[in-house]
Amino acid sequence: MDELIQMLVGVGLPDLLAQAAGMLAVCAIIIGYIAVASMFMIWWERKISAHIQVRLGPMRVGGWHGWAQSIADGVKLLLKEDIVPAAADKLVFALAPMVVFATALATYVIIPFGPGLWTKNLNIGVLYYISISSLTVVGIIMAGWSSNNKYSVLGAMRSAAQAISYEVPLVVSVLGVIMIVGSLNMEAIVEYQSGRVWGFFPGNWMIFGGIQIFAFILYFTAALAECNRLPFDIPEAESELVAGFHVEYSGIRFAMFFLAEYANMFVVSAIAVTMFLGGWKGPVLTLGFLSPGLAAKLWGLFWFLTKAYFLIFVMMWLRWTLARLRVDQLMHLGWKVLLPIAFLNLGLTGLFLILKDVWWGS
Repeated sequence: MDELIQMLVGVGLPDLLAQAAGMLAVCAIIIGYIAVASMFMIWWERKISAHIQVRLGPMRVGGWHGWAQSIADGVKLLLKEDIVPAAADKLVFALAPMVVFATALATYVIIPFGPGLWTKNLNIGVLYYISISSLTVVGIIMAGWSSNNKYSVLGAMRSAAQAISYEVPLVVSVLGVIMIVGSLNMEAIVEYQSGRVWGFFPGNWMIFGGIQIFAFILYFTAALAECNRLPFDIPEAESELVAGFHVEYSGIRFAMFFLAEYANMFVVSAIAVTMFLGGWKGPVLTLGFLSPGLAAKLWGLFWFLTKAYFLIFVMMWLRWTLARLRVDQLMHLGWKVLLPIAFLNLGLTGLFLILKDVWWGS
C-alpha cells in the first residue's frame, strides 16, 4: 500500500487524498479477492465432497464441471428478500454480519502474499492478527442475541465458547515461533525460514528446522475450530440448531456470513503458511536471481497460494471424513488435550533455545 500511495503522490495528488485513495483501492482489491476466492472455494468444496461420496457435483451451470454454479448462487442470494424478524433488535441485527465480515477483511492487512506483496508490514503483525480475529466473537454474539430466537442464541453461545476455548491453544502454539525468530513481524518470520539443506530441502521451515511440527498440528486443529469446520462445526450443526446463530438471516446478510467463513479459512491457512511453512519460499525450486522484481513477486505469490490452498483442501477433506464431536468432547479436547500440549511445546522450545545458546552459542 505504501508503494501505491507514493505513486499517487507522484502523479500530483495531495498526501492526505493519496492515502485515502490508496486505502480505498486496497480495500476494493481485497474485497474483490475475497469474493472471487470464496466463490471458487465453495465450488471446489462441492466438487471435493462429490468425489469423496462418488458423485459428480455441479456439472451444468457454466459448462465445464459447473464452474459458474457459485456465481449463480451468489446472484440468487443478492436477489433474495432481506427478512428481518419482527421481534429482532433491528440495528444490532443489521450490524452483526458487517462486524463479522469486517473482522475477516481486516486480517488480510498483514498477510504477506510474496516479497513486497502485503498491505501493511506491521512490526506487531502476529499480535494484530490475534487481536483482530478475536473480534469475530462479538459479531456472532450480536447476531444470535439480536435475532430474538432461542436457537440463534444457543448457537451463538456455543460458537463463542468454542472460539474462546480454542483461541488459547492457537495463540500458545504460535508463541514458539515468535520465541525462535524473536519478532512479531510477518516478513521477519518468513525470512528466518530461508535457506536450504543439501541445496534444495527446505530445512529451515519451522516444522523442520524450528522443530515446531507439533505446534503446527496444534495450530491447524485449533484453526479448524475457529472456522467452525468439521469435526468442530457444533455452532452450525444443522441437525441440532437449524444453522446456528445465523438462522434468521437471509439474502445478502446471510451471504456476508458465508463469505466471512470462507475468508477466515484462507486467513488461518495463510497464517499457518507464514508461521510454519516458509511463507512465499518455495519448497524445492527457487529463483533467487529474480530478486526483487515482478517475476520474483509472482513466483513467491505462486508458492504462497499453492501452500495455502493445499491446507484449505485438507480442511475440506476432513469435513467429509470425520464425524462431528459432541459439545463435551469439543471442550475436553480444547482445554484438557490441546492446551497442555501447547504449553509443553512452549516449554520444550524455551529449553531448546537455552541449550542451543549454551552448546552452540547464540
